[in-house]
Amino acid sequence: MKHLIAQITKFGIVGVIAAVIDFGILNALVKFAHMNNVAAGTISFLIALAFNYILSMKVVFTHRDDMAKWMEVFIFAVSAALGLVMNDVIIWLATVDMPTDAVYTMHSKYVLYTNIGKVVATVVVAIWNFIIRKVFLDAPNSEASASRQERSLSHRIGMWSLNHNPFGSRS
Repeated sequence: MKHLIAQITKFGIVGVIAAVIDFGILNALVKFAHMNNVAAGTISFLIALAFNYILSMKVVFTHRDDMAKWMEVFIFAVSAALGLVMNDVIIWLATVDMPTDAVYTMHSKYVLYTNIGKVVATVVVAIWNFIIRKVFLDAPNSEASASRQERSLSHRIGMWSLNHNPFGSRS
């Protein structure tokens, strides 16, 4: 349990830094470039995601020895794509009832509603990311039984990935 609490704490710290990057870029694009909030949200999300992946896989989660690196990246990419869809839909929903020119005619309200949507999206996507990464990408701790580890979906996916590398090498 201590390990999980420490891991959630580290994930939270990495997430807060990534959120600062995400919100900073989003607001710069919406406030100053008058960019559509969904386009700006996509750009800011992807930049923060790159930072988040590098730091969370180095500091928060432990690479699974029973999974090829290509599969780790693939699982991360698929979960990130789903997270991006959630992010964009929630940001879009925050301003869907506003006129199409609201970024210009109702700028302050548009930015406010975009940020409210982004807060909701950040919470939803952070929970999604932690669960997916914990289940599929994090090495099992020593407390988990060997038979339970071997039966897990993530172990079976990992073992398959070690034996079926689409890139022709064993990494």
